[in-house]
Amino acid sequence: MILVVDDDASVTASLALLLRQAGYAVSTAASAAEALARLGTEPPSLVLQDMNFSRHTSGEEGLALLREIRARRPALPVVLMTAWGSIPLAVEGMKAGASDFVTKPWTNAQLLQSVRTSLGLAEAEATKPTGMAPTREELDERCDFASLVGEDEHFLAVLDVVARVAPTDASVLITGESGTGKELVAEALHRNSQRREAPFVKVNLGGIATSLFESEMFGHVRGAFTDARADRKGRFETAHGGTIFLDEIGEAEPSAQVKLLRVLQDRTFEVLGSSASRTVDVRVVSATNRDLPAMVARGQFREDLLYRLNLITVHLPALRERPGDVPLLARRFLRTFAQAYGREALALSPAALRWLPAQPWPGNVRQLRQSLERAVLVSPHDRLEPSDLEATTAPSAGPATPALPAVGSMTLDEIERAMIVKSLQHHGGNLTRVAESLGMSRPALYRRLEKYGLSA
Repeated sequence: MILVVDDDASVTASLALLLRQAGYAVSTAASAAEALARLGTEPPSLVLQDMNFSRHTSGEEGLALLREIRARRPALPVVLMTAWGSIPLAVEGMKAGASDFVTKPWTNAQLLQSVRTSLGLAEAEATKPTGMAPTREELDERCDFASLVGEDEHFLAVLDVVARVAPTDASVLITGESGTGKELVAEALHRNSQRREAPFVKVNLGGIATSLFESEMFGHVRGAFTDARADRKGRFETAHGGTIFLDEIGEAEPSAQVKLLRVLQDRTFEVLGSSASRTVDVRVVSATNRDLPAMVARGQFREDLLYRLNLITVHLPALRERPGDVPLLARRFLRTFAQAYGREALALSPAALRWLPAQPWPGNVRQLRQSLERAVLVSPHDRLEPSDLEATTAPSAGPATPALPAVGSMTLDEIERAMIVKSLQHHGGNLTRVAESLGMSRPALYRRLEKYGLSA
């Protein structure tokens, strides 16, 4: 049963009709006192509560009611309703424990999605296992986590959260250092959701120029600007029915943050060059390696956008915090690259398996993967020793190419040229992937291609 609290009779009547048509039982209350009385006589599974009562336009009564509900029923989800101009009030409510907020005037689809998501999260929390954390085998029975390698307790805790929230439409913020696998977790959220058959659209916000943001995200119509020769769908419309992954959300410019907040709030947008609003049904997953709360404190990131993005936060541990997973990952990467480069006999020696977890891996899983690929490319041995890996392990996560010693009768340039040729073959000439696998920037790769007379 859903309890609707608003002192406007027309609002409660409209919401009650909408919710009943959606299959929910509904009770209504016109005041804070009446709402609290309902908690005892007709315990609801969710409260949909207005924040501004007519005699208390500051929202103080709404905040007081929310805090009292949270004190009496800590696990009861509360969805707040507030005017668009009062979003700071909704943010205060989120800090006080509300599960979500919608703005007036609401769209029926967005309000119902918020209700479903909040109920789903509450159910997921209620079914959270007590005592020992689930094993990797138990998690694999519940979800498809084939692309996520690891058995460390910190990593299993992440997978447990993903397993519980994936079936909901909750927005998820994935945090963690660069190279920890945030995109893989985003893909797992989508793959294990009810949207799995619909598109998964990735957007790197750090790579979109401010002048192109609206066109890239919301699309444009022909003639919207000089080079707009045809209509073009934006990323949000492309992701309709599925999941949009906003990578590097911390890099979004202030103007982009405002536009994102609007579309994330009511799931409507305007195509550049058109005044007609369009509606989109997407789940939002975002990721960052930056400290967004600290950015909020410095005025660099909107607090209201942060609370819209992180109904659930998933923090990925650094690789140095899960050293027991390093051998598992190393074996997986070695097997992949050994097959790709025709060196199936390759194996890691016991000494190498002891050496790998002892390294700091500032570039995390990405750096480990690159190191194994380089070792496969340049080592003349079938059994990789620490010396083979030391020669191909970059000291940091930066783009600099590590210095490589001569192998056998080959010179340094010959080794580097051979690495590039094999990587070009493996990645089908995709220079972005070649540069990433070799740990260098695209401009650096271009210089080496010219130096060695190679072409993609």
